[in-house]
Amino acid sequence: MRKQYINRPFVRTAGPQGLLIVLSVCLPALTWLGTFTDPPPAWRIGAGFLAAIFCLLCALSMIDSVLLGKIFGLLALLAAGVAAWPYLIHDPFAALAGIVMFIYIAFSLYDYREPQTKQRKSTHPDRCKQRLLWGGMVLPVIAFFVENTDQLPGLLANGILVAATILELVLFGQWVRLQTPPIKIWLHLAGLAVPGALGLAFYYQVILSFSIIIALLLIVLAWPLQSVFENRFYWWETFLNHPARLLFSTFLFLCFVGSILLSLPVARNSQSIATVDAVFTSVSAVCVTGLAVLDTPTQFSLIGQFIILLLIQLGGLGIMTITTVAMQVMGIRMSLRQERALTSMTNTDHRNLLHSLVTILKLTFLIELIGTVLLTVLFWQAGDHPAMAFWRGLFTAISAFCNAGFALQSNSLVNYNTNTAILTVVSWLIVIGGLAPATTLLLPRYLRRQPIPISDRIAILTSIALLIFGTGAILVLEWNGELRRFGFQDKLLNAWFQSVTLRTAGFNTIAIQHVVSPVYLIMLMLMFIGGSPGGTAGGIKTTTIGILMTAFWTKITNRHEIIIQHTRVRPGSIYRAVTILISGIIIWFATVLILEITQQLPARDIIFEATSALATVGLSTGITASLDPIGKVIVIIVMFIGRTGPMTLFTLLSEDQANPIPDSPDVRISLN
Repeated sequence: MRKQYINRPFVRTAGPQGLLIVLSVCLPALTWLGTFTDPPPAWRIGAGFLAAIFCLLCALSMIDSVLLGKIFGLLALLAAGVAAWPYLIHDPFAALAGIVMFIYIAFSLYDYREPQTKQRKSTHPDRCKQRLLWGGMVLPVIAFFVENTDQLPGLLANGILVAATILELVLFGQWVRLQTPPIKIWLHLAGLAVPGALGLAFYYQVILSFSIIIALLLIVLAWPLQSVFENRFYWWETFLNHPARLLFSTFLFLCFVGSILLSLPVARNSQSIATVDAVFTSVSAVCVTGLAVLDTPTQFSLIGQFIILLLIQLGGLGIMTITTVAMQVMGIRMSLRQERALTSMTNTDHRNLLHSLVTILKLTFLIELIGTVLLTVLFWQAGDHPAMAFWRGLFTAISAFCNAGFALQSNSLVNYNTNTAILTVVSWLIVIGGLAPATTLLLPRYLRRQPIPISDRIAILTSIALLIFGTGAILVLEWNGELRRFGFQDKLLNAWFQSVTLRTAGFNTIAIQHVVSPVYLIMLMLMFIGGSPGGTAGGIKTTTIGILMTAFWTKITNRHEIIIQHTRVRPGSIYRAVTILISGIIIWFATVLILEITQQLPARDIIFEATSALATVGLSTGITASLDPIGKVIVIIVMFIGRTGPMTLFTLLSEDQANPIPDSPDVRISLN
């Protein structure tokens, strides 16, 4: 029998205070990062200490005044950015980490709310426990930072770790003081041993961070964690309760783990892989983009290729789909708020979330299995050894269905541009993967002309129109260009395949850099539009462009309402479509502008690369490996935004909005 666990949002009320208190001690250290003069300039020293002061003020004021705490938090964030600025502009990897942290912290500050609940209010011991737990979580991060940077003087590095631990022990003592006498005795004795070890480590200037952190986790965090789990609170509820936080955190976690795994010696064939290249490959795989700075078949070992394939599967299918099913199997039931968050993410039926997600998993694995079998036979017939044919078939099937674009051939599928069977199987895997699983299941009903939901109808019709348009345009315009060496059947096949793969798949059978300018513009348009909501494709989605084109046709035909299949489209859907389109254009323009400023590459190639990264397509004109570290960091961020940004924005726009003010007068604005 499954247990129903109680959701207790008050557990996080005072937790950020402990995190900020412990974190504040390492902010002045940002002053010494990337220092080319000793001592650092006075303005950097001042910015570092201001960041620490504002961080403490944020911690002390955020409970009594949320707005004041947010203001101090923002000031601390800005001051920390100023203190670390010289370091960030000289180290691309640090810049990537800094930008991610800046976005995450700024979002967390904006999103922070004091929980409003009818359950009991948190008591003083509860709040002390929360501060202790959150402070303990940030302590290993500080230790990792101290151990893995050579920018800090030894005495300062030791001092940061000791000061952070002492602050954590202060929180520990505050919590111990409120416990029952039997607990006080042994916890006080255990707590006294830690400062003694820290004192010796500091005296001899030896950072025993590993043993110290393990001791702290066992002594300081074991009891609060046990207490929290006894109260049936799970740490993942903080993420499951908020769709945007859930999307960002799960994809960021996958990218982080993938970067570490791809950096291991067993993941590469011979030469070492730069950190930024490992991060680039991991993000490209998780975000099912396909852009690559390293040649997958030659520079990654079999284990490395398997890691990339696993990241593609988890990123394309959605780690939360698998996690949700696993939680249900383990008997952990979600709250209504968590179910609503997941249904908005996965585009599933909220009335039976588990059944919908299980159906998605079954459909995904069935299609990938069929694709693997077919491609294994076809690659075997094309000359591969049976074992290699199986591995190539499995890799290509999953990569195609997830619209990732990674291939085990250095030139993608160019060697198979006359193999009708292989290109046909791969193209249909891409098409099915680009549609939402729910839409795919409705295809038989649509072909039998039975009624289906309007949103699925728009996705199917728009996809068909774009596929036909792309095939025809590429066939006609490249007839005497890149397609000139093919016969009519192969010309049609390659035109169809490129039209399909431009929908965010990333495979290619012709040289993209040599296409004529009209085809280049059509490719940009098809990449920017992308696939359908709920599928593995990126872009602004077919439903967005379908709604906007319907609205355009409605207006020029002088009608006042959008009617599709005898149903009226609400104005809110139009507003959301416009918002998604404009936000995509803004991010695209900013990406092109920044790459133009930082990279000495042709504008045509930069525009194509930026569009491919933002729409998670993976096609390139060949400049990906030519990007410098700054350019790689920019593309990494854009790929991540392209995968999570539109999904997060759509989720946020799907939430209930406040009712309009009834007294607001109408206004007519001239647009011509």
